[in-house]
Amino acid sequence: MAATQNLSDSDQSSVSDQSVSSRSGNRSIRVAEKERRKNEAEDPFVLSLKYFSDVEAGTPFHGNDKLEKNLVQVEKVAYSQGLPPEAVSIMLEFAMSLRMGTSACVRVLKCLIPASVVPQEAVVRAVVWLSIGKMPISTQVLFIKWVLTVFDMIDAKDQLRAIYGFIFNFVTDENLCPFICHLLYLLTRKESVRVFRVRKLLELQSKLGRQPFLLHLLSLYKVFCPELVTLSIPSRMKSGFKNHISPWKSALIAVQKRNGLQGAFSNSLVFTHKDKTNPRKRKHCHLEFPDLIPALNKEARSEQSSSRRVVPLVQLHSFAQLLENMHRIELPAQMGSLLGSSLALQYLDCVQDESALLRLNFWLGYAFHEEFLFCGDGGPSQTSEEALQFLNKLLSAQHFLQEGFSSSEVFLYKFLNVWDGSLLRPQILGLLSNIPVVPSSQIRRLLFEPLMQLFFTSSLFFKCGLMECLNNMLLKWLTWHSIYALEDDLDISLNSHTSINMTLSGFKDSVMELIHFVGRLASVGLQLEGCHCLLLSFVLDFYETVCDTFLKYGLPLIVMPPAGVFYPALFATDPVSVDRLAYIMHRYKVNLTSAKSQEKVTEQVFHISRQTFREFNHYVVVMVNCLWNSRMFHPGMGVQLGEELLLKSNVSQYGSSFDLVHHPAFMSYAVNFHQKCWPGKKDMDLNSIKHSKPWSWYLEYLFTQGYDGLKHFVQSNISWQLKEDDGQGDAQQR
Repeated sequence: MAATQNLSDSDQSSVSDQSVSSRSGNRSIRVAEKERRKNEAEDPFVLSLKYFSDVEAGTPFHGNDKLEKNLVQVEKVAYSQGLPPEAVSIMLEFAMSLRMGTSACVRVLKCLIPASVVPQEAVVRAVVWLSIGKMPISTQVLFIKWVLTVFDMIDAKDQLRAIYGFIFNFVTDENLCPFICHLLYLLTRKESVRVFRVRKLLELQSKLGRQPFLLHLLSLYKVFCPELVTLSIPSRMKSGFKNHISPWKSALIAVQKRNGLQGAFSNSLVFTHKDKTNPRKRKHCHLEFPDLIPALNKEARSEQSSSRRVVPLVQLHSFAQLLENMHRIELPAQMGSLLGSSLALQYLDCVQDESALLRLNFWLGYAFHEEFLFCGDGGPSQTSEEALQFLNKLLSAQHFLQEGFSSSEVFLYKFLNVWDGSLLRPQILGLLSNIPVVPSSQIRRLLFEPLMQLFFTSSLFFKCGLMECLNNMLLKWLTWHSIYALEDDLDISLNSHTSINMTLSGFKDSVMELIHFVGRLASVGLQLEGCHCLLLSFVLDFYETVCDTFLKYGLPLIVMPPAGVFYPALFATDPVSVDRLAYIMHRYKVNLTSAKSQEKVTEQVFHISRQTFREFNHYVVVMVNCLWNSRMFHPGMGVQLGEELLLKSNVSQYGSSFDLVHHPAFMSYAVNFHQKCWPGKKDMDLNSIKHSKPWSWYLEYLFTQGYDGLKHFVQSNISWQLKEDDGQGDAQQR
């Protein structure tokens, strides 16, 4: 009994201790909360915010020491760590309501540096203040610039889109129009496009001219509602929305770096420094692809999900999930982040969202034209690692999509005129190879003239790289033709993501211009480089593509190589080049024969000019007489030398100098074959190989060395009969 009593007493003591400790803990929390409130009440920044929220309208600005003290405190916090959302709302309301006049408004707007996000409600209220009419136009422009600068930091956009019509009314102001069009471009959805808005933009265009900002907004309208916008939009336009150097950008980057944030704006392409002494020199500043973050914050996204289920791309981790949510995808805040995600690229490829591509091209255009490093004085040593990674990732995205972006195309047309040929050469040539088909009327000015200057003033390796680039460009053009060509019409759509249409005749003209241009470059380049085997290899790569344009890619076009390419390959000192030339000529014959037969059978008109047949036949005769018949330098050959000059050379049998036995490219094989056939013979007579049986064995020996091109050429172009008198057959062109 006593034990029970003692246990009961101990339990009571334990409960009492717990109660005391609980009361002590609650007291500590209350003390900490009281201390926090006391510190907050004494915080100068909080007091300054309270001042600006309570200040009455009409309070004087000049000579107001209290205002100056509080405004300096807000500026100090803004430029050091950024303003929290509540502070942004208070200061924006104070500025736009003009409680203390225009001067205070401008000063406050310039220090509105958000630390994280910008409340949408504050921006909407500020936009409403614009309609009062008391604010000078310069201050209104400054406010719109601020909205454009922090657009990706606004926590939601639904309320801004709800007042789309209210914002649209400001386009009638000539000073505000460029900035309002930019803001409308970012807010436009299909439901925003209306007939009266299209008419108003067209009316402004007739008044202001074909301004780029109006054309870009109209182009977006045309994507959503092509039946409402009958205006023809140029396929290539200047940058529509200028990047005005605003006072917030460098401060925003500094604040977000100091806070260790990776928000939407910190990863966007912005200025941090501009060399005042040399305006042409630029420095890379955050040439990075933004992170794939949702366009809305969690609260706004949860509210929107109740009415319309949306799925941010960042929440998808597999292609199966992408397919399930294909029509409920929420695009990210920064469109550049799409290029860093394979799922986002698959979304672009599957859905072909024109609005997403327009936004993405706008983002890339900003990156290229405003932040990219143009040729500096230091050359390649100044190449930034950020620029290298940026271009490599862009190239990876283009290879995934199997097409380039229009913004990179426009950038290249400008960059080629100032490029030195060495800065980021692999990346620039890679972008160049993805350029879509250029109309023949513009291709010379945009591409050929700058490339020709670079080609003739650069090294051998640049010449080889450019040849490879142009070959890849031609391959992509031909591939686009074979994929997008319509069976029942000659009109083809060259790019599924653009509105560029070109007739088959126009496409053929562009391809022919490219082939002729490469022929001119190759002919002169081989002379300048002494017919270097490396350059010749890249040139023959190009003509391996050209010789099969009809059968492989379905393009009714056959263009023969120029003499400046044919003869260096025929007289090359390496057997691989001669073998590849033989293969190219074999494929030309197959394509010409097939085209001729189809011309007779089908109704499709594919007329091959007589000049093409004459060039082909001439080349075949030259090759047969040179490699087979030992009739080099005879009358009628492409390369002719005077009889006196040939006699002075002291070459007894000059006609056989380039046959398959004496050709410099195959002489080592002839010597090796002679030693195997007549091992005990001291005097080497290579002419003995030309007898009947040794000649057949020698051909077999060459073909077993992997020279399939030579084998195909001989089988398709040469027929011979063995004679007992001289042993070698008479060659005849088939």
